[in-house]
Amino acid sequence: MPEINRFPSIPTKILLPIDFSPSSQAALDVAADLAQHFQAELHLVNVIPEFPTTTIPDFIPEAAFLENARKYAEAHLAKCKDALQTRGVKSTFSVEVGNDVVGNIMGVVDREHIDMIVISTHGISGWHPLVFGSIAEKVVKLAQCPLLLLHSAKPESEVKTTSGSLMEWWWRD
Repeated sequence: MPEINRFPSIPTKILLPIDFSPSSQAALDVAADLAQHFQAELHLVNVIPEFPTTTIPDFIPEAAFLENARKYAEAHLAKCKDALQTRGVKSTFSVEVGNDVVGNIMGVVDREHIDMIVISTHGISGWHPLVFGSIAEKVVKLAQCPLLLLHSAKPESEVKTTSGSLMEWWWRD
């Protein structure tokens, strides 16, 4: 499609923050559908929380923890990328490290020139979001581009997937 005739709200690069929870994996499926429909690139980002040096116990080797978390995230993101490629969706991914998850996500939006965000909620209620706040809610408040917020089921409802498939999701009994 020539750039001159392009409608400005059609995304060319979609961001999906993913933490490998059932809700973010369900959001991956929706984001992949959108990317496929708009022929957009999908960028997956996983943010690894960094421990503050003053509160980390002496028995947890911080560097080893972060390296293991990074390897885990990169391996899972590579699997997602392979599954997306099978569907014909161009994708990239990054692993960010930091305590400001929302700040990291917004940094990726700027750095990668993202023009749409797909993000899921975790369906968590009670005191936890009141005290800590919702990452999705903060991203909604800060995003300067179109955003699709997917409300997921409460955490008690578990989603099961089969190996490598983005499309096969079942509710457990």
